Amino acid sequence: MTTDRTVSVVTVGCTRNSVDSDELAARLDQAGWRLAETNEADVVVVNTCGFIEPAKKASIDAMLAASGSGAKVVAVGCMAERYGKELAEALPEASAVLSFDDYPEIGERLDDVLEGRIKAAHTPRDRRKLLPLTPVRRRESEAYVPGHAPASGPRVLRHRLGGGPIAPLKLASGCDRRCAFCAIPSFRGAFVSRTPDEIVAEAEWLAAHGVREVILVSENSTSYGKDLGDIRALDKLLPRLAEVVDRVRLNYLQPAELRPDLIEVIASTPGVTPYFDLPFQHASGPVLRRMRRFGDRQRFLELIESIRALRPDAGIRSNFIVGFPGESESDFAELSQFVAQAGLDAIGVFGYSDEEGTEAAGFHDKVPAEVISRRADELAILADEMCGKRAEQRIGTTIEVLVGSGGIGWAEHQAPEVDGKVTFDEELQPGDLVKALVTGSNGIHLHARVVGRSGG
Repeated sequence: MTTDRTVSVVTVGCTRNSVDSDELAARLDQAGWRLAETNEADVVVVNTCGFIEPAKKASIDAMLAASGSGAKVVAVGCMAERYGKELAEALPEASAVLSFDDYPEIGERLDDVLEGRIKAAHTPRDRRKLLPLTPVRRRESEAYVPGHAPASGPRVLRHRLGGGPIAPLKLASGCDRRCAFCAIPSFRGAFVSRTPDEIVAEAEWLAAHGVREVILVSENSTSYGKDLGDIRALDKLLPRLAEVVDRVRLNYLQPAELRPDLIEVIASTPGVTPYFDLPFQHASGPVLRRMRRFGDRQRFLELIESIRALRPDAGIRSNFIVGFPGESESDFAELSQFVAQAGLDAIGVFGYSDEEGTEAAGFHDKVPAEVISRRADELAILADEMCGKRAEQRIGTTIEVLVGSGGIGWAEHQAPEVDGKVTFDEELQPGDLVKALVTGSNGIHLHARVVGRSGG
């Protein structure tokens, strides 16, 4: 095989996919492939998303666009794993559709594609069944889990495809919960934690490559450590990471599993951002029960109060599903009341749609599409208003901001590229960590003036 094989990796979807793409890039580099721009590559690997319909469409569009460059296209990631042969038959533009199980030999798989040796696409299976039911026994399994490759000697198996001072860092993969609307566990598998030492080693590698903030990602971060035999493993890990990088941010906290001691660690540990990503999904108790989730409006308000009792400036974001089967007008009113009371910093609103393979897809009491659309629009307007008011409350306060490209930054209460942003009149450089006085707001975005420097 020639040594001038070129490959481009295109990522669709969430930050968990971004970490997986970095692993694939590292494996391809080790296998002798040279990373190139999409329009210069022999093969384009599209790391797909299979979560909801818009993400699936974006994945298909990315594959079609890549095929237009004349390169061979290979589909990997969640959509490829979830549909396998079905996707291969529906999308002849893809030269191969690969499973997560192909990742350790990704270089060889692409060699085959380039040489015309086409590997038959896999038949999808429920990846939850690949690992033992008992969490503490899962590390005995030899089943491959994306993003859990150990370091190769002194080297972390990662090649950063994106630059900048902020990077995602995988905490765990999979999920043991059975939310009625979610298909992710079936193709991502059961919950598996990475070891603390693996995570710290990767954080050190990222810091050596200019990263100042790591964002810990997983399908359910609050489950971290249960398969390691230590329910407080995350409480111990966060301070270790805060000694390695300037800022540590934690994403995907399951409200039902958020312990008071973990809240205290996040709220009080220097270097850990007081940021709480809490996907409540709804606030009506009956709807949440049908979703197979915990809580109600009053319990969620109490949880928020407990966070802000420790850190009044804490950032709290959430997502909500509108129009879940059986959602009544009174259920929607309960959700709207919660959004009006909670004082959240950022909110995502999604209209419900059936996802094949989920329990909710078989429910009969579906809400009409026009009602879902109306409710989603109403809640989105309310959410924008309430989050805007929360941002206004920060005017006159001092915040810590990490600057990214274009002089745009993110305060501790803002997840980069997701929530809001901070702009300045001063010219700042990527990687600058500054103290700033908030002088104005526009929706969830802030404007600020530098008053000092933070960190090294």
